[in-house]
Amino acid sequence: MGRSRRRLSADELRQLWTLWKAGETLAAIGMALGTARDSVYTVVRRYGGVAPRPRVRAARALTLPEREEISRGLAAGTSLRALARAMGRAPSTISREIRRHGGATQYRATVAEHRAWRRAERPKRCRLACARLRGAVVRKLRADWSPEQIARWLRMTYPTDPRMHISHETIYRTLYVQARGALKQELTAHLRRHRVVRHSRANRTKGQGRGQIVDAISIAERPPSVEDRAVPGHWEGDLLAGTKQSNIATLVERHSRYVVLVRVRTRDAASVAKALARRVHHLPAGLMQSLTWDRGLEMADHKTFTIDTNVQVYFCDPRSPWQRGSNENTNGLLRQYFPKGVDVSNVTQRQLDAVAKRLNTRPRETLDWKTPAQALAAAVATTG
Repeated sequence: MGRSRRRLSADELRQLWTLWKAGETLAAIGMALGTARDSVYTVVRRYGGVAPRPRVRAARALTLPEREEISRGLAAGTSLRALARAMGRAPSTISREIRRHGGATQYRATVAEHRAWRRAERPKRCRLACARLRGAVVRKLRADWSPEQIARWLRMTYPTDPRMHISHETIYRTLYVQARGALKQELTAHLRRHRVVRHSRANRTKGQGRGQIVDAISIAERPPSVEDRAVPGHWEGDLLAGTKQSNIATLVERHSRYVVLVRVRTRDAASVAKALARRVHHLPAGLMQSLTWDRGLEMADHKTFTIDTNVQVYFCDPRSPWQRGSNENTNGLLRQYFPKGVDVSNVTQRQLDAVAKRLNTRPRETLDWKTPAQALAAAVATTG
C-alpha cells in the first residue's frame, strides 16, 4: 500500500531540502519523511528544485512571546504605557500593534503573528525585470550559453554598468522559480540538461566499463608536453552513443577545448578509423599530433588510423575517464543537443558542424572566458 499524501511541517520541509541538496531521489526523500513521493515532487516542482531562502524576522519586529505578553496584559487591564515599560518598547509600538489586529477586545497573539508574517511578504523586484538586461540574457540563452557564461560575459561587456550585472545563480533561480515571472520556462530547453527542476551537484550517474585494446600504447607513454596543455595539437576522443547503435565521434583539442564532431555510420573499428581519418585530413596540417582515447573497442583499428594520419593514439587506463577530462566534459555539453535515448543515426555532418560551432563560440571559464575558437586561433598564431 502506498504512502498517503499530506502537508509537510516546517521541520520536514527543511529536511526535504537538505536531502534534495544531498542528491537523494524523490522516492528516498518520501521514505525518510514518511510521505508519498508525489508529495515530495509537488514541493520540489513548485520551487523548481531550488530551496527557498529561509524567512528572517526584522530585528525591530515584535516576536510571538511579546505578542502573547500584550495579550495577557490586555486581559489583565494593564495600561499600554505599563506594558511598553515592561517590554522595553515604545508606547506607540504597542498601540499600533493592538490597533492593527482587532483592538483591545479582539486582539489575539497567534492571529496577530500570522497576519504580521503575511504582511511582511514583500518579494524584491527581480533584477531581470529590467528589459535591457533581460533581453541580453534571453538572447544568450537562446544561443545555448550557460547562465555562468552569460554572467561572465555581461561583466566583461558592461564593466562600468552594474545594472547589466547579474549572477548565474539569479538566472537559474529565475528560470526555475516561475513565480518570479521574468524568464519563460521554455528557455530551460536551451540549458545543457533539459530539466524542469534544478538538481543538486550531488546527483550523478555512474559510468560504464570498457573493453580491451590489443597493442594499445598506454597514456603513461604520452609525452609530458601533452599533459600540461602548453601547446596545441593534442586531442582527446570518444564516441557519444545514441539508440539503435547510433554514434557520434567527439574530438576535443586539449589546449583550447576546440571541438570537432564526426558522423559515424557504424561502431565497428574499421568504420570508426576511416571516419576519423577522413575528418583529420580536413584539419590544418599538423594541428592533430596525438589522440588520447579510452578503452573502447571501436578504436581497435588504431594502427590503421595512425598510418593514414600520422597521428599517434594513446589509450587511457581502464575505468579512468578523468584521464580524458576535456572530452568527458564536452560529452556532457553535447547531451544538451543529443540527449540520452535519442537516435542520432539521421544527424547529418552539417548539423554536427553547426553544433560544434555553437560550442566553439561560447566562452569557457577554464579559458578565462575566451571561446575555444579564439584560444585555438591565438595558440596556432603563436606557435606558427
